Amino acid sequence: MILQGRQVALPLVPVVHGRFEAHARVTPDAVAVFCAGERVSYAELDARANRFAHFLAARGHGRGAKVGVCLDYSIDMVVVVLGTLKAGAAYVPLDPSYPAARLRLLLGQVPDLALIVASPATAGLVGSATVEVIALERLPGELEGLPVTDPDVEVTGDDLCYAVFTSGSTGVPKLTGVRHEGWFNLLNWLVLEYGLHRGSRNLVVSAFGFDLSQRALMMPLFCGATQYLMASRNFDAAMAYRMVAEHGIRTVHCASSTLYLLVDWETARGGEALTRLDYVLFGGEPLHVERIADWARREGNTCTLLHQYGVAECTDVASSYDLAGYWPGEHDIVPVGSPVYNTEIHILDEQARGVGAGEYGEICISGASVGVGYLNGTGLDSERFTTVLVDGGLRRLYRTGDRGYATGSGQLVVAGRMDAQVKVRGMRVDPTDIERVLGGLAGVRQAVVVAGDGGGGEVELVAFVVPVGDGLDEGDVRARLLEMLPRNMVPVRFLSVPRIPLSPHGKVDRAALVAEFGRRCVGVVDRPLLVNGRAAMIAEGVRAIWCRELQRDGISFDDDFFALGGQSVIMARIQGAFFEELGVEVPMDRLFLNPTVASISMYIESLRAET
Repeated sequence: MILQGRQVALPLVPVVHGRFEAHARVTPDAVAVFCAGERVSYAELDARANRFAHFLAARGHGRGAKVGVCLDYSIDMVVVVLGTLKAGAAYVPLDPSYPAARLRLLLGQVPDLALIVASPATAGLVGSATVEVIALERLPGELEGLPVTDPDVEVTGDDLCYAVFTSGSTGVPKLTGVRHEGWFNLLNWLVLEYGLHRGSRNLVVSAFGFDLSQRALMMPLFCGATQYLMASRNFDAAMAYRMVAEHGIRTVHCASSTLYLLVDWETARGGEALTRLDYVLFGGEPLHVERIADWARREGNTCTLLHQYGVAECTDVASSYDLAGYWPGEHDIVPVGSPVYNTEIHILDEQARGVGAGEYGEICISGASVGVGYLNGTGLDSERFTTVLVDGGLRRLYRTGDRGYATGSGQLVVAGRMDAQVKVRGMRVDPTDIERVLGGLAGVRQAVVVAGDGGGGEVELVAFVVPVGDGLDEGDVRARLLEMLPRNMVPVRFLSVPRIPLSPHGKVDRAALVAEFGRRCVGVVDRPLLVNGRAAMIAEGVRAIWCRELQRDGISFDDDFFALGGQSVIMARIQGAFFEELGVEVPMDRLFLNPTVASISMYIESLRAET
């Protein structure tokens, strides 16, 4: 079965930065970007981006080059991204929230990297790079003398515009490239289908390395609106909600788990800023609609919720579904809708034949959104890009590895993965990637990582480890992983087992491991925390919140949040609990800087002393 997206003509030169340049000419004084109290107009942003584009061109890093970007969200980041596109090059996000060891691995997967743009705060993370690392702040003299006019570079829709990392079947991250035409097609669909305009102010709430962050970053500039950036390396629900309320934000792009946090924050405070949004465009992981149902049904809620599906290999979004059309009980799984413009979704069986409505098969994507492929790929991963006959002609097709079906009314339903990959807070994670790193640690004989239920319908990673010798120092293993993997890839639990169970076919029995995890989590007993001093009452409240959210007993005064299996989403829930139960609003960055009960209790006490 083929689901056909509407066919819409694109410009002869479908490049995203061209639309931004048009807005800079028509509304030069409009605010383009706001971050940390600073504003930059369309004209000024265009001039600064042009200078950077000429800087790249003078160094020979023009059309076809790849530029690494390791920057926190800032006006400078937008300057670099736009300048790179204007020069005809493609940018590669190097997320500064990742540890240096992880970035070193990612850098090894970028063929022919030209240079890296960093800041004094992030340069150390990419110190292992074999290419030049430059800081924009240290180039004012060199950039000042360059032209502010558009560079004379011919960029086409087939050229690479950006490349992001995603999990591969070999345990090594894959770098997938997106074409200008695909990115333009996606943003053009959003504008035409949902009527986005110069007043569609957007707030970015996802990490820079996430595929959906690329369209979130460029969408407002594509339609002439203002882009709002949070001055925080880590997602901060309190800051995000405050910015939505204070700046009249109209659109937010996020993962489902981030939407849950924002809705919980609003519900606990009796606010209505989210209900006044025009759109929340979300997806990336299975939707637990009960987490947002009561909020969505609130009287006066005019926010349209768009449940979307896509993959990084095909420009992030392939289909979209308005949740207003969903009736509980009509589908076991909430649909992800119909295809975006110039896109086809195929449901194929094991012989690559189409299946009928309601029949399960592999979800495959063809059309304008299909990317250039894996820039570092070989073998099985690259074979996912193939061709298919559509309307008498051959079309490039990507096999997603996702399993699903189409309803009789032409709505796509995603049922899960056909392999072992899982979605954790919207990011596709291959457990073999984690198992490879775990297996390389001293003291680990064998390791298997599975997805478990973290409560509230959220997925958490659990590692089963066969140790060398008798014991497993969970804290030490976690600490070493945190030096090499992003936090969302570090398992929340590490369980020691004498051997890994096998199925009758001799394969790892992951279902048995998930069942074992459930048995071990039964009967958690809460033990009191002994704390002396004036912070005792606060510390007891902090400890109780930590024990509940981390699902652990016996947390001590000096236990490290991340050593206990803490993740950013859990931290965001704790941030909300501090406000609701202790009456204090703690910035997310402060929570990351004070990762023990002792340190955060002292910080909370200092906040109370100031009021």
